[in-house]
Amino acid sequence: MASPRCVENPEILEYQRFLDDGIRTHSSDEQINVEESVAEMFETFLLSRDDDHPDKTKPQLHRKRHINFLLKGLVCLSESYECLDASRPWLCYWILHSLYLLDQKVPQEGNSGVVQFLAKCQHPEGGFGGGPMQFAHLAPTYAAVLALMIVGTREAYEVIDRPKLQSFLMRMRSPEGAFRMHDGGEVDVRGAYCAAVAAKISNVATPEMFDGTAEWIASCQSYEGGFAGQPGMEAHGGYSFCSVAALVLLGHERLCDTEALLRWLSNRQMRYEGGFQGRTNKLVDGCYSFWQAGTYPLIHSILGSHDDTALSTTDWIFDQMSLQEYILLCCQHKHGGLIDKPGKARDFYHTCYCLSGLSVAQHFAAGKMAQKPLLGPSGNELKQIHPLYNIGLEPAYHANQHFAALPVPK
Repeated sequence: MASPRCVENPEILEYQRFLDDGIRTHSSDEQINVEESVAEMFETFLLSRDDDHPDKTKPQLHRKRHINFLLKGLVCLSESYECLDASRPWLCYWILHSLYLLDQKVPQEGNSGVVQFLAKCQHPEGGFGGGPMQFAHLAPTYAAVLALMIVGTREAYEVIDRPKLQSFLMRMRSPEGAFRMHDGGEVDVRGAYCAAVAAKISNVATPEMFDGTAEWIASCQSYEGGFAGQPGMEAHGGYSFCSVAALVLLGHERLCDTEALLRWLSNRQMRYEGGFQGRTNKLVDGCYSFWQAGTYPLIHSILGSHDDTALSTTDWIFDQMSLQEYILLCCQHKHGGLIDKPGKARDFYHTCYCLSGLSVAQHFAAGKMAQKPLLGPSGNELKQIHPLYNIGLEPAYHANQHFAALPVPK
């Protein structure tokens, strides 16, 4: 069923425009400029449609272009990526996960090459650095572990030195239960989430490792309803996802004020654009298609554990079709890859999280649905993600099966 604010209803859509109440600011000017660029994309799509061909009357995912962009990036990157030298496991994860969502298999030699490279990123004292011979850091540790899970071979699983990973995670733990990102580094909820994912999926978690962690995360929920990186800071989409996912992973989701979170989260979807912003009064950004929309499956699991009657609805509490419209019409680069918003450059980060958000909008719905909320032809459908890890359901299942059979290191 078409969204009531869909591109095909321009009269209704026009009423969703931002109003500055006659008080111009830099922020309001930026918002208006973004809406104008989005309006151009919507109008271009409407004018280019060929109504004689039903498959061309809806937005289409340019699957082959994105696959070519990703496969090229897996073996060769331009000089512009030099600034990400300390994020190379992230590049592996973003590319492999995107290819999985697009149902594109990576050649065996490609997977093996990734595994051998990530093995060189593992620090002798545990955890993974951003590249070979770099200090261990929780963010690339998370990315490396998940990339290895996506590859899913015995060779990939055996790269992880589980006792040393456990030791590294314990060393990053602060007395109150939070986690530093690296030795002497900052403390925020990203660390708690990255640690929880790496520990849980590789089966190295112990009660001592996360003693007090859930309570510390709960203290980061702000007056707005979302979660901040640290107590007392501003609510943010990425931190909110990390916080809620970590609470669910640790079995303490009831510490989350779900009603306040849902109120804040629902107000982050932009009325006109259809995508999500990351914080209050900020611009739409394609990556929050996952960081914000991806939190809804987690809320669903929390409400389900409460036997809440809200689960009787047949849709999420965000506009799934409008999010798909924004991604498909405004975030696809003409040469492959996905972007933040019209006019921005493509990159692997936004490609990954735009596709992840698109998968959430296509697959997750409360209750039993006879038909998926898919916008456009069937070829637009992506594979489904595991909402806690943001890898595919199959890689997550096989990884859990493999590591659950191994003893927790002592």
